[in-house]
Amino acid sequence: MSIWWSLHLRREAASVPLARRLLLGTMETAGVDPDVSFDLSVALSEACANAVEHGGGEGPGEAPGAYQVTAYLDGEKCRIEVADSGPGFPARRMVRRTTQVGATANSTASATPVPAAVSAGATVTVPVTPAPAVTAEGGRGLCLIEQLADHVHFRNRPGRGAVVSFDKILKWREGALLRAM
Repeated sequence: MSIWWSLHLRREAASVPLARRLLLGTMETAGVDPDVSFDLSVALSEACANAVEHGGGEGPGEAPGAYQVTAYLDGEKCRIEVADSGPGFPARRMVRRTTQVGATANSTASATPVPAAVSAGATVTVPVTPAPAVTAEGGRGLCLIEQLADHVHFRNRPGRGAVVSFDKILKWREGALLRAM
């Protein structure tokens, strides 16, 4: 059994907890482990908050716009996608770096965290997320999404808009409804 839902939300702060509660309710009903549900709900909240803040080019007299949230629970994975109609990600956000997993301190490989399922010595491509200044009021959302999800992809839509999609392998409670079917 799979669960799929999609929301079209106005770019208003009140839409963020609505999306989060729908995700948490879906995962609770399906029987997903609460820790996994919490991680995904925080990542979703950050992606939605970014869409609300940066997701449209409002000018004088323009409507506030909308963004879309889509979630799929299928088998052992949950994928969430948040798409807006803003200016998109800057080119530096789209840069990715190749790193070797489990490299020694003397090597040139990065200490960037990678998914646990990747074996030592493998080469992977990871996003480069500039760390925000310690005193910055914002700028931590995308970094947080990368830490909470197993796989994250940032892209710009053709024309105008940004898309954040992220996956996480699910853990299930004993007797979970979705897993049993």
